[in-house]
Amino acid sequence: MTQCANYENVKKTQEIDKKYYSSIGFALIYDDILFDQGILNKKINNNEIVVLHSFLKKNTPVKLINPDNLMSIDVKVYKNANYPKIFNVVISKKISTILGLDPDNPYIEVIEYKRNKTFIAKESNIYDEEKNVALKVPVNEIIVDDLSKKKIKTQKNSFKKTTFILVIADFYYFDSANNLKKQLINQTENSNFIVKKINNNKYRLYVGPFKNFNTLKSTYISLNNLGFENLNVYKNK
Repeated sequence: MTQCANYENVKKTQEIDKKYYSSIGFALIYDDILFDQGILNKKINNNEIVVLHSFLKKNTPVKLINPDNLMSIDVKVYKNANYPKIFNVVISKKISTILGLDPDNPYIEVIEYKRNKTFIAKESNIYDEEKNVALKVPVNEIIVDDLSKKKIKTQKNSFKKTTFILVIADFYYFDSANNLKKQLINQTENSNFIVKKINNNKYRLYVGPFKNFNTLKSTYISLNNLGFENLNVYKNK
């Protein structure tokens, strides 16, 4: 009995300590040509609510948020897939439409959350149940609007022009950040790397700003080739 009790305590502790995945970046909106060209190794139905991820397991619950209009949808990962690291998730066109994403700048936030705690959207009744998705997101205090109302407004409005920055890393010392900055300028032949002081013990190295996703792509890929992974893309404030 003692062993069983200890096992249960360890299991609960592991569940509490688990770090849930979250990422802000760009979504790869599915198209059959991506599969035909070998960019993506899985095919999906664009008329369904489908999400692919590179390492989150099948049926992992995630919240997808459009930071531009705060529209969100809760779904489960359909399958694992291989796709370029510049994207943080693969979504169907139906999800892109529901979230009102800009096809040229499909900026999106992906948040994994604990199972059985939040409503999971179902394709058969998504439009009737969209109101249930209006929950307070436990990141950055984002509040989601009513999707059924917001979706109509998104179709009428043009997408806002914005710029993006690509965050390399945060450092405790300025010299550490500045030394890496100099190395990256030489290795990438890009002079737009900047060190910004966040506070007395935090210095952020980033590159940008970029006018849109397409101008950011080549720099992102070059940094990936140098061994930098899990780079975050943020809107430039």
